[in-house]
Amino acid sequence: MNINKHYLELEDSYLFSTIAKKVNEYAQKNPSADIIRLGIGDVTLPLAPIVVEAIKKAADEMGKQETFKGYGPEQGYAFLREAIQKYYLRKNVSVEADEIFISDGAKSDLGNILDIFSLDNTVLVPDPVYPVYVDTNIMAGRKIIYADANDSNGFLPLPDDKIKCDIIYICSPNNPTGAVYTKDGLKKWVDYALKNDSVILFDAAYECFIKSEDLPNSIYEIEGAKKCAIEFCSLSKTAGFTGTRCGYTVVPKELVKQNAVLNKFWVRRQTTKFNGVPYIVQKAAEAVFSEEGQKQIKKNIQYYSENAKIISDTMDKLNIWYTGGKHSPYIWLKCPNNMTSWEFFDFLLEKAAIVGTPGSGFGKNGEGYFRLTSFGNKERTIEAMERFTKLINK
Repeated sequence: MNINKHYLELEDSYLFSTIAKKVNEYAQKNPSADIIRLGIGDVTLPLAPIVVEAIKKAADEMGKQETFKGYGPEQGYAFLREAIQKYYLRKNVSVEADEIFISDGAKSDLGNILDIFSLDNTVLVPDPVYPVYVDTNIMAGRKIIYADANDSNGFLPLPDDKIKCDIIYICSPNNPTGAVYTKDGLKKWVDYALKNDSVILFDAAYECFIKSEDLPNSIYEIEGAKKCAIEFCSLSKTAGFTGTRCGYTVVPKELVKQNAVLNKFWVRRQTTKFNGVPYIVQKAAEAVFSEEGQKQIKKNIQYYSENAKIISDTMDKLNIWYTGGKHSPYIWLKCPNNMTSWEFFDFLLEKAAIVGTPGSGFGKNGEGYFRLTSFGNKERTIEAMERFTKLINK
């Protein structure tokens, strides 16, 4: 018996455990401290009323013989796939219902999709990056190379024709930087993928925060993308489903590699390894895509967006360089006075009782940067920025 030794190559996931340890130590030494947490990547507002009602109704259905549901289709119920199809149409993007696959969240599918690709593929990920992209490929033993995201390119790297890769991860709006690709920027990646026979894995988990029609919500707004891209999305941030768990992945039938239709590969993978998302959760998700559901969830999205503006306005007043905020729940700022990411973390915590996330935890290019999030309470966000301003102006 041999273990998968690639797991030994993984770095310890120390970022958030280290944060928790530091915060606990601070709280013990300062029991009266009023700590404000702006590092959280989880939502805080409750589910929309229409979603709660849909859950209750579906639960009642499961308690009656005539409406009880057992195993559902692994790809998702038709009612939800068709609702998502209509959602894409509202963005002027046409996808077939059987190109949409319901999952328990984008994180799962971003890792599981690798099952349909060979281990000898070279993977390109941006740095800094959402750790799942890197760790899932390390677990499989694939070669990983990095696209250099930095302040000079607005943390939106473009393809380099000198570099060849097979699988490309793109997240827009980006986690952790909040940066958003323009259509022109994404077109360059699509053209590169088509030219090099690569596949783009496009993470659109934060697309609901994009407010400008000039910025793409979906990679399928780019001509040729259906021949080279798989898109992942989630209701976690869109509708507060972080604890409810539901997302979806689009695998176009036009995406063909080595004469194989990858849509069929993904159907085979899911029907073999996945039993589907619970009926109750899928009915809740269907409610999100209704007309009334869209109205209700947009109120929550607007709430978080206003928090993001409060934070970004503060950075503007203090002349601190940052990305994100306008079309993202994340604000990625350059640490003042050339502090390292962890030095600034300690500085904020000890001097202002504010918790954020050190950028170095997202890759070497994150060193010297810091992530703040807008998922907290508005009054607390205002208070945090008042403390932040006083601290920086000292």
